Amino acid sequence: TTSIQKFKRKDKIEKPHFKQYKLNDLIVHSEEASELAQKQAARFDLLLPEDAGFLEGDEGEDTCTVSQQDIAEAVDITSATKYFNLKLPQFGPYRVDYSKNGRHLLLGGRRGHVACIDWQSKQLMCEINVMESVNDVKWLHSEAMYAVAQKKWLYIYDSNGIELHCIRKFNDVLRMQFLPYHFLLATASATGFLQYLDVSVGKEVTAICTKTGRLDVMCQNPHNAIIHLGHPNGTVTLWSPNQKEALVKMLCHQGGVRSVAVDKTGTYMVTSGMDKKMKVYDVRSFRPLKSYFLPAGASCLSLSQRGLLSAATADIVQVYRDVWSTPVTKPYMAHRAQGAVWGLHFCPFEDVLGVGHGQGFSSMLIPGAGEPNFDGLDANPFRSTKQRQEWEVKALLEKVQPELISLDPTELGYVDRATLEQRHQDRVQALGFDPLAKEKFVPKFKKKGRSTAGAVERRKKKVAHEDQRDVIRKTVEEKVKMEQAKKAMEKKTAARADQKSALDRFKK
Repeated sequence: TTSIQKFKRKDKIEKPHFKQYKLNDLIVHSEEASELAQKQAARFDLLLPEDAGFLEGDEGEDTCTVSQQDIAEAVDITSATKYFNLKLPQFGPYRVDYSKNGRHLLLGGRRGHVACIDWQSKQLMCEINVMESVNDVKWLHSEAMYAVAQKKWLYIYDSNGIELHCIRKFNDVLRMQFLPYHFLLATASATGFLQYLDVSVGKEVTAICTKTGRLDVMCQNPHNAIIHLGHPNGTVTLWSPNQKEALVKMLCHQGGVRSVAVDKTGTYMVTSGMDKKMKVYDVRSFRPLKSYFLPAGASCLSLSQRGLLSAATADIVQVYRDVWSTPVTKPYMAHRAQGAVWGLHFCPFEDVLGVGHGQGFSSMLIPGAGEPNFDGLDANPFRSTKQRQEWEVKALLEKVQPELISLDPTELGYVDRATLEQRHQDRVQALGFDPLAKEKFVPKFKKKGRSTAGAVERRKKKVAHEDQRDVIRKTVEEKVKMEQAKKAMEKKTAARADQKSALDRFKK
């Protein structure tokens, strides 16, 4: 039962009071499908081949003193090849992005160098120089396309480095986030605009003027596709493409916000600011949980699939564990990069942290960072070209519309009773009668003296008694249920009274 509860996605939906047969059938079928999926997920959880592990030091040894070279020497050959450095001092510092399945790496140098690599086999897919400054890079729905925010406009390239589109509506873009299930590329610009591009049809969905100045701090909530923006006045704002105003405004820091990160469950948000503090917030209640003081602050933050937090301070990268559950006094791991860090990103399904800095790129080994088991239907690192094409078609068919983005995604599963009742009232006013109301029983006229006044009244009473019988049956069933619940409670209290306690010896 505990394993089933782990995969519970929603509470049961209450059926509407008035008779909506089609709606009731839909609710019943959706609940049955949800229960079946829950049970199957719990069964398959027992068969998962991999377990997550963490780095544990010897007695008295601190894990943050263990260097990357020591880890690379201790692990197997396959894992050791995941620790490497790319020396690219000419065009840095670098922004970093991993594809959704964690197989491909995208690098964007500040001075125009863009490269995409199959980082596990170390094969270079393409390498170009765009001949102008690059602010950010982002993979789109698959490793076949990526977006580059250049000095003036937004460009889309394919995996061979061929320019596919130049989107001039999106100018002065500083940061980007891709929403994989909505096929939306969200961009934040130096002019204070938050814009959404639908990459499946190539159209701008919406452009929102945030009126908060330069937008260079951005992240997404993977749980509900809400965009979080950090501002120089210390606030963090939450945005949806359906509203021109911010959904939530939170005052997080006394100085400007430097970086924001949200965990994959959409429960916790971590922010760092110019006041040298790193704060953890509960996104559900928008309350601060923990506050940490970092001597030099944190310029970049990134959260892994298993909840590890990486924070970069100049050229030092520190990784923290369980920042929201227990007060953390020291980092889990630490590493000094070869230059000032400009981009951090945990690789999905791998215990690897990608660090983009002034001298190139470093791939760090962080035990326990990645989710050990992947969903082959969603993000398969070993898929073939044919499987990718099949997945792309399926994903496009299942694309979520931007109108469905909201702070609480579970709201979509509920019946909007108020709107349903309002529609019913409008229909009654338009027709002049209630189409769902039960028609008054009018006895049919019968011949041969069977429609005398007494016979008609008897028939009317018979129908009235049948209606009354249904009401009585319902009330009796409710009473029986209440009595059963009462008896169960009495049994529980009696069982508790029978149990002996260690304090009974003090009773007189």
